[in-house]
Amino acid sequence: MQLSSASAIIVQNRSIMPHHYRTRRAGLACLALLASPCPAGEVAPLVPPFSDQAVGAQIPHEWSSITFRKSRRHTQYSLVREEGTVVIRAQAQASASALTHRLHVDVKDFPILRWRWKIEHVLATSDIARKQGDDYPARMYVTFDLDPKRNSMGERMRHRAAELLFGGELPYSGLCYVWDRRAAVGTTAPNAYTANVRMIVIESGPQRAGQWVEERRNVFEDYRAAFGSDPPPMAGVAIMTDTDDTGESVTAWYGDVLLERASAGP
Repeated sequence: MQLSSASAIIVQNRSIMPHHYRTRRAGLACLALLASPCPAGEVAPLVPPFSDQAVGAQIPHEWSSITFRKSRRHTQYSLVREEGTVVIRAQAQASASALTHRLHVDVKDFPILRWRWKIEHVLATSDIARKQGDDYPARMYVTFDLDPKRNSMGERMRHRAAELLFGGELPYSGLCYVWDRRAAVGTTAPNAYTANVRMIVIESGPQRAGQWVEERRNVFEDYRAAFGSDPPPMAGVAIMTDTDDTGESVTAWYGDVLLERASAGP
């Protein structure tokens, strides 16, 4: 997805944005996921499971749609039945949008994020290193709150300015787990638009396309490896399928998303 095209989600009049902020606006757009209570328990659904919903029903209200002004076409998300279970289907045709869920949870308490996904195929022209190639058949975002103790005064001022322009609180940093077309599994790189978001390749290539893949990530450890410090509280998660840069078409499916305590097991 061309995140620079998402600047409208933060501010309608870009002329009032200072230059140094405009270079960061795209990354801030993908961080706009805010706080809500996290269910207690060893294994906690972030929202009522998709699998409990009815086929063709509205997306559960706990998930919000994020769209981008310059992306005229939006990815279509719907509840469908796959192999006897209701899941989210994402259909992208030169389009971009995301489904986000706000939460507030201490990552030390619930460090394990689990989900499953399936893609139709990898994208032919995506590229993790280029702004023009920042499209993926499937992404899972995790965003985090600002921790004033770890950030410079200048960073805090820029972040506060972004909050004022956006009209609400903004998480500060994020991890983005992606299904890439060619980068090696385990690759971690700054997002093409902002170093505040780190891309982590957890699936790569077409070998497992067309089949459900279970994912389990230790978000606490991934954050430490990516940013060199313990994570602040988790601020939200998002699922996203986008092809607005490449102009391609792809379908992906997402199953239930869960948080676990570290002791809950694989």
